[in-house]
Amino acid sequence: MLFDNSSNSCESEAQTQFYEKLLKEIPDLIFQFKIEDDNTYTMPFVSHSAMEIYGFGQDQLEKNAERVITDRILKVDVPGFLKSVLKSKKNLERWTHEYRVNLPHKGIRWLKGSAKPEALEDGSVVFYGRITDITANKEQELKLVLSERRFESALEASLGGVWEWNLKDNSVFYSSQSLKILDLDFVDSIDSFEKCISKVHPDDLGQYLLDIDLHLKGETAFYENSHRIRGKTGNYKWILDRGKVIETDENGNPTKLIGTHTDIGSQKEKEDELQKTLDIVGEQNSRLLNFAHIVSHNLRSHAGNLSMLLDLVDDIEDTSERDEALGHLRTISNDLTQTINHLNDLVSIHTEIKIIRENLNLNEFFQRTLNVLSEKINNHGVKILNEIPKDVFIDYNPAYLESILLNLTTNAIKYSDPKRRLEIKYSFSSNEGKKMLTISDNGIGIDLKKNKNSIFGMYQTFHHHPDARGIGLFITKNQVEAMGGRIEVESEVGIGTAFKIYFNEKV
Repeated sequence: MLFDNSSNSCESEAQTQFYEKLLKEIPDLIFQFKIEDDNTYTMPFVSHSAMEIYGFGQDQLEKNAERVITDRILKVDVPGFLKSVLKSKKNLERWTHEYRVNLPHKGIRWLKGSAKPEALEDGSVVFYGRITDITANKEQELKLVLSERRFESALEASLGGVWEWNLKDNSVFYSSQSLKILDLDFVDSIDSFEKCISKVHPDDLGQYLLDIDLHLKGETAFYENSHRIRGKTGNYKWILDRGKVIETDENGNPTKLIGTHTDIGSQKEKEDELQKTLDIVGEQNSRLLNFAHIVSHNLRSHAGNLSMLLDLVDDIEDTSERDEALGHLRTISNDLTQTINHLNDLVSIHTEIKIIRENLNLNEFFQRTLNVLSEKINNHGVKILNEIPKDVFIDYNPAYLESILLNLTTNAIKYSDPKRRLEIKYSFSSNEGKKMLTISDNGIGIDLKKNKNSIFGMYQTFHHHPDARGIGLFITKNQVEAMGGRIEVESEVGIGTAFKIYFNEKV
């Protein structure tokens, strides 16, 4: 190590040895760098680390300081290096700069320089500072950057975003991908847990908070919840939210959570479609079993009666008795034909691959029903109350709508109360966001406690009416459900009955 002894130094030999020993223990290059008034560079003092940092001996640098610039610093970094030095010289501000050098035996190394400039009376400027090898730090930074890029790429590939919740100050951080998933802009960034809660769908909020609380209490290994969240447009979307406590305080209380968001909107749509398909298949299986039961029961009954009568006919010798038996046989044959026709109607409903739909004016079909049943309505003195708006349209099958209106109106007339004038009211409204038609009457009513589960069954009758067949409501229910809707009944004996038809169409 060389000290500049050009001026009369008061340092003792002991002090010199002390500083030399001290500097030898410092891995950084300690230097004095001077820019003369004529812009020439000298290094009056450098520590022994010159060889380690620059690959030059101390005497080499003291004689020719510019060799560092010309022989060691990468050419691409030279302009930035000189610019930083000259700026520091001009403003007498601390010089700090990072740059690369190419050493003979070490290759590319990253260095960081830091020095304080001082102006001298002769117009020169002297820098007192140090040079540190920061290659290891830079390599670590590069690894971190690459790791972050890989992580971001993996998240983008997995359609996931990252969030972090600091429980100490209640702040919440969302990555750009997470904000994208949440349909939020950076200016709309949710910066607190309360704001986050305000975005969750009310129906999902309870379970969302419960799942987080269970994890914070240590009752679950990680937090996971699927919920809907409101975006900037006001629309809700489904996300899968996962997280885990990564920091705790000295008492073991959670202080930080980190997790991911995943858009599961398309997955939810597929699940809904699958569930609809399963519901349809289940309903079809149920109808198939019901149909098989009906066919088996009814045809077997008719077949048994036919077989019994045929046996009787073979044994009857009296002509009048034989004619009577043949009459019964004809009645059974007619009943069998009617049963087969009913079953055929039912099969037509269930096997129609694509049911035709049209935009129908509900009031027009109501008037058509009144025209068809005008004779019955007049004969029974029925009072009709129509509260269906003239501008109501539904997307429905014309034949089904006509059949439904005819069946329910005919039933109301058939089961009127002889003690009072029959009133049938038709009204249209919305319930649960669906279009709904209500047909109500003040007839004799049905005992729902006794017959609620069988009211829409085939061949189910509840009154001793000569025209009762028990097929109308069964067909009506199947037609309504084939269109994707549902039918409900409210009734009270002696008061009347109301049928509510829910169309598979939003208001």
